[in-house]
Amino acid sequence: MVHHWPQDAWASVPASDPITVALYLAPGFELLALSSALDVFRLANRVAGREAFRWRTVSHLGGAVRASCGIVVAADADVAQERRYLMQPERPVLALVFGDEDVEGRETKVLSAWLRECRQCRAGTGAFGSGVAALAKAGLLNDRKCAVHWEALPEFKERFMRVEATAIIYEVDNNIWSCAGGTAAFDMMVELVKHHCGESVAVGVAELAVAGRVRTGGERQRLPLLRRHGRLNPTVVKLIELMQRNLAAPLTMTDLAAAAGLSRRQVERLFRNDIGRSPCRYFRELRLEHAKLLLAHSAMPVLEIAVSCGFVSASHFSRCFREAHQLAPHEARNLPPERFLGMSTPRPAIGNTSPDTFCSKTAEWPCTGKVNIRLPG
Repeated sequence: MVHHWPQDAWASVPASDPITVALYLAPGFELLALSSALDVFRLANRVAGREAFRWRTVSHLGGAVRASCGIVVAADADVAQERRYLMQPERPVLALVFGDEDVEGRETKVLSAWLRECRQCRAGTGAFGSGVAALAKAGLLNDRKCAVHWEALPEFKERFMRVEATAIIYEVDNNIWSCAGGTAAFDMMVELVKHHCGESVAVGVAELAVAGRVRTGGERQRLPLLRRHGRLNPTVVKLIELMQRNLAAPLTMTDLAAAAGLSRRQVERLFRNDIGRSPCRYFRELRLEHAKLLLAHSAMPVLEIAVSCGFVSASHFSRCFREAHQLAPHEARNLPPERFLGMSTPRPAIGNTSPDTFCSKTAEWPCTGKVNIRLPG
C-alpha cells in the first residue's frame, strides 16, 4: 500500500506539541474501534513520556451516544462547537468518525459540512467501519482510495461509484484515514502513532498492548469461505484472489491454470488437498457469497445481482442459490439481514471429492451434471 501524504500534513503542529483528535460518535458506533483508538493514544503518551495526543468525543447535539453493544459513552462537545473550534487554538488536527447516521437527515448534512470544513482547514480526517460512508457522503473520498469492511463492500461500491474501495485492513490517502473496523482500528492507529511520534514509540505501544503482530494496511481482511484447513499453498491463495477480482466474469479452468503456470490437473489437486473442493465449486461459492451480500445490503434487482456475480441468467442463479440456502433469492431478501447473512453455504468435508461441472461454452459452473474436467487420481 502506498501512503499519499500531503506536504503540509501535520506541518502546523510542532513535534513537541500534542495532536488534538476529535472523535465523532454516531448512534450504534463500534465500541471496539473506539476503545482501540483511545488505548493507542493513551499508550503512545506513556511511551513518549509526554502528551503526544489529546482527544475529545463529539456527538451531533453533544449528548451521550449508545454503542452497538449497548454501552453509553458521554460526549464532550457537539458538532456546532467543533465547527467553532476550527478557528480557535483548540482546533483538531485530526477528525475521526465512528459509525454512520442511518438516514440522510439533518445529522448527516451537519456531519458532512464539518468534515469538509476540517479538510479546508487542512485537518486530517478518518473513519472506522461504517463511518467510512460518512466520508464518502461528504465527498472527501471521490477519486481516492479507502478501506471498507468486506461485508459492506458490495453495497458501498454500488452507492459510491467514484470511490476506489477495497477490502484491505486500512488505507491512507492524502491524510484521509479509512479502516475496516474491528481489530483493524488498532493497526491503523499504531500507523498514525508511527507517523507522528516515530517508529520506536509505535513499537512500544504494540509491546505494551501485547500485540503479537501489527498488520500493514495493504493486508486483506479475509479470504471468503476459507476455513482453517491448515496452511494454504501460496498458489491456492493467488488463485483465490484472482477469482475474487473476477466474480462478474468467471475464469475458465484454462485461465486459472495459465495464471498459476500449472496444468489443470495440478490446480485441481492443489485445491482438493488444501480446501477440500475443486476450483469450480469454490469459485461458485465465492460468487454466491457475493450475491448474498448484495441481496442483504443493496436494492439491486435479482437479475442485476445474477449478472454481477457471473451467472448466465436469473433462473440459473436462483437455482444455484436455492440449492445452497434452501430458499429463493427473493425470499432471502425478505429476511432480516442478520438472520440471512448468518446462513452459510453447505461445504463438503475435507477429502470429499464429489464432482463439479464446468461449462466451457458459458464459462459457468452449473449446479449439477457430469464431470468434464479430468480430476487427479
